[in-house]
Amino acid sequence: MYKISSRQLFLMVFLSCLSLLAAAYYFEYALYLDPCPLCIMQRIAVLMVGLVGLSGVIWAGTPVSQKVHGAMMACSALLGVFVAGRHVWIQSLPADQVPTCGPSLEYMVETLPWAEVLSVMLRGNGNCADAQWSLLGLSMPMWVLLCFAGFLLLAGYTFLNADKKKND
Repeated sequence: MYKISSRQLFLMVFLSCLSLLAAAYYFEYALYLDPCPLCIMQRIAVLMVGLVGLSGVIWAGTPVSQKVHGAMMACSALLGVFVAGRHVWIQSLPADQVPTCGPSLEYMVETLPWAEVLSVMLRGNGNCADAQWSLLGLSMPMWVLLCFAGFLLLAGYTFLNADKKKND
């Protein structure tokens, strides 16, 4: 049976994240679907997971570095699960319970302190409740949530199997 090395796994994670970000920018710039604050936070979480994957390709040659990279990927993926899960929850709310739409991100960055901008982005708003795209009955945040769950499982696998096999 073929065994995948930790560097191959981290490369797959990096390429997956690169693909997710490319798709997000395609939806934004080619299909003109404006991202909501939670979408932007999900992009940041995908970028974090991807950077850990790239770092793992370069430096995860020892069991200790593999465990460190697995833990960092798990933390980044947990952030993504939280943000995407919140987005899915907002989309599932009845129309009368959806949070009100707030000011644009550009306006908030120009006028509010960073801590408040981050707080508003994590809360989401009425724009986040609009499911503009779906595939097989699942909205974009649902698909991203599934991806983060997969990254979390891979992080756990990487962390737990660091000592059990040769990494290269």
